[in-house]
Amino acid sequence: MVEGGPVKADKTEFTECWKISSKNPYIMKLAFAAGIGGLLFGYDTGVISGALLYIKEDFEEVDKSTFLQELIVSTCVAGAIIGAAVGGYANDRIGRRKTIMVADVLFFLGSIIMAIAPVPAVIIVGRVLVGLGVGMASMTAPLYISEASPAKIRGAMVSTNGLLITGGQFLSYLINLAFTRAPGTWRWMLGVAGLPALIQFLLMWSLPESPRWLYRENYVHEAKEILEKLYPEDEVDREIQALRESVESERAMEESIGKNPVVRRGLYAGVTVQVAQQFVGINTVMYYSPTIVQFAGFASKSVALSLSLITAGLNAFGSIVSMLFVDRYGRKRLMIISMAGIIFFLIFLSVVFIEASSHAPKFGILAVVFLGLYIVSYSPGMGTVPWIVNSEIYPLKYRGVGGGIAAVANWVSNLIVSESYLTLTEHLGPGGTFFLFAGVSTLSLCLIIWFVPETKGLPFEEVEKMLAEGYRPCGGRKVKGEKVGKVTGDDNAA
Repeated sequence: MVEGGPVKADKTEFTECWKISSKNPYIMKLAFAAGIGGLLFGYDTGVISGALLYIKEDFEEVDKSTFLQELIVSTCVAGAIIGAAVGGYANDRIGRRKTIMVADVLFFLGSIIMAIAPVPAVIIVGRVLVGLGVGMASMTAPLYISEASPAKIRGAMVSTNGLLITGGQFLSYLINLAFTRAPGTWRWMLGVAGLPALIQFLLMWSLPESPRWLYRENYVHEAKEILEKLYPEDEVDREIQALRESVESERAMEESIGKNPVVRRGLYAGVTVQVAQQFVGINTVMYYSPTIVQFAGFASKSVALSLSLITAGLNAFGSIVSMLFVDRYGRKRLMIISMAGIIFFLIFLSVVFIEASSHAPKFGILAVVFLGLYIVSYSPGMGTVPWIVNSEIYPLKYRGVGGGIAAVANWVSNLIVSESYLTLTEHLGPGGTFFLFAGVSTLSLCLIIWFVPETKGLPFEEVEKMLAEGYRPCGGRKVKGEKVGKVTGDDNAA
């Protein structure tokens, strides 16, 4: 462990990730098996955008009620709020592996219930169950991957979860398009998610628990056995020693979350990035993408779904970009660049949608282009990095509950945005709504600069030390002997 600074990351890019994982495929096996939770997360949040078009055809009451449409979309998010809260507790109590398996059961049950739903109320019940699974998986999968990855490629490995989330969203649009002419349309769209949930449940039987959770729970021998599979032989003892020091330090300072400065500063950063991720408005695009395309002047359902498939593909592409650069250039820098692009293109989208209402389809095409550029800006930074930050910024003892609190903040923000989007467009229009998102995104950028430290290349134990010592808004650590401030507005820099 390097005292006082990060591990050098000259080559910690995708090539280094590939080099290490190819030498030790076990690391990649853990990452992709856990990442199926991300695939389900992405699929279940994306599939409803196309399914809703056909649910409205089958149920007249849904077609006539904007509130009911928003309810079908947002109940998944409401379930995710509860799932994230329960998942945070479950992660610390029963472990990462079992929490993922519980999420799979909920995914499977919810998918089957939605597929056979005779009335909209039953669809809503299924959406709640799926939401519970989404909430648990959203914070558990990156945490599990993070704790099973070497520090210098941890960002890239956790980005595989982000890639599978965006891949799941892309897959949802592809399946939506494939089933447009099939009998049952939306039932197939919603029900097919049960298959990957079943596959992941079976895979998790053969995978181990997180070595860091095991060590914390005094399963030292089991933790060492797993670390021996993840690290070169000459690094295992160093990892065990670092874990021992971290756990002993925590036990010597048994404080509540509110009184622990490391956890508090971690939550400032973790909650900030998770709320910002949603208030840029991305999930209005993912949930209502075909509807937005129709706003832009493309009335055909199949055309709307086809164009939405392009936006989902760009989102997945951005996740690959994140894997390439997150360990090389850092988490905070990617988020700042991402937010700058988001704000720029949201403003352009606002102008274009205002013009599209009276000059479609010329401006409608421009709307789709800027929508794609907005997603390209979002995905490599704000799409994946908030989950990476939250998987590595909390002390081991509080990693589950800390990530759970931040995930709850994420899903509450998601619920607010998704539940209000159609209502906002009715009152402000799509252009005015995107301009509102641009304003909120500007505020979010300022908060990220102020509250979020850089964790690139840092072992978990070094992240804890940095948070204990304090850090400056510019991202640097405070020098030794520099005064540490009180818990006030400048606590992030304390």
